[in-house]
Amino acid sequence: MDDFVGRHWSNFAGQMGRVLPGGRLVEVDNDHPVFDSFFRVEDPRAFPHPYFRVSPDYFGIYEDNDRAKRLLMIVNYNQDVSEYWEWSDTNINAIDLNNEAYELGVDYVIYGMTH
Repeated sequence: MDDFVGRHWSNFAGQMGRVLPGGRLVEVDNDHPVFDSFFRVEDPRAFPHPYFRVSPDYFGIYEDNDRAKRLLMIVNYNQDVSEYWEWSDTNINAIDLNNEAYELGVDYVIYGMTH
């Protein structure tokens, strides 16, 4: 999940309760394998939301609510990774931020395909 900030959290969490009843959204640590599936994203919190410049957080729902099991979904909260992709051919954001967003996206795909 991507592209929402601030006050949108309560609505999102409520709707996720309908999608995955009983699933708990918990913070995903920087050392989780999802951030090292293909590229090593050292600190996914290091690049801000492209417009609001707030620090992002990452939350996930794990199988059986057990962090030792499979990550079922990840949430980019206070972030809009896809916006970096959409505007990467312009000078709106620094190239290193665009690259970091692509690396994060590739890691998500690889993790999803291998877990």
